[in-house]
Amino acid sequence: MNQLVILMGAPAQGQNPIMSFLPLIAIVVVFYFFMIRPQMKKAKEQKKYIEALKKGDKILTIGGIYGKIAELKEDGTIIMEVEDGSKMKISKNAVSQDATSTLNQQQ
Repeated sequence: MNQLVILMGAPAQGQNPIMSFLPLIAIVVVFYFFMIRPQMKKAKEQKKYIEALKKGDKILTIGGIYGKIAELKEDGTIIMEVEDGSKMKISKNAVSQDATSTLNQQQ
């Protein structure tokens, strides 16, 4: 029976049981601050950027298409004008980032 208790990793007599969970708690805290929190912050910034889009903004889609917003619709879609004057209908959620600096360098 004693061998079973030793193999299960029971805390030694007199040792605080919280101390045996301390490494696990430390791993969870580090994981939160280095993985979860930055992702939540990035998602919040992306949502704020998408909500602030307006006509004339130059954007880059998640598919890699550069364009300029020609029209914003109430149903969450955007009419985007690409370089040759063609227009595309895309979802607001397909916008990846602002492309003003990139498009200005190409002209």
